[in-house]
Amino acid sequence: MPSLAVTMKGQITLRRDLLTHLGVSPGEKIEVEKLPGGELRMRAARPTGTIDDFIGRHAGKTNEPLTIEETNEIAASGWAGESED
Repeated sequence: MPSLAVTMKGQITLRRDLLTHLGVSPGEKIEVEKLPGGELRMRAARPTGTIDDFIGRHAGKTNEPLTIEETNEIAASGWAGESED
């Protein structure tokens, strides 16, 4: 079983193999559940946004049409729970 070191700030770093096992990429979130006996359960946080959160989110912020790459980036950040507000 892998062990992790805790920093002075109370932070831990998960090794790449653990992140891969969880299916987590940089910028994504992990949910942690407290269990009895001092145990924790971790899993990748799944997007909870709705299409309504995305539609109109960037209305009026530009006069030029967005490229497909820009649209994809906006959609990805919205589903990841990020905000540009």
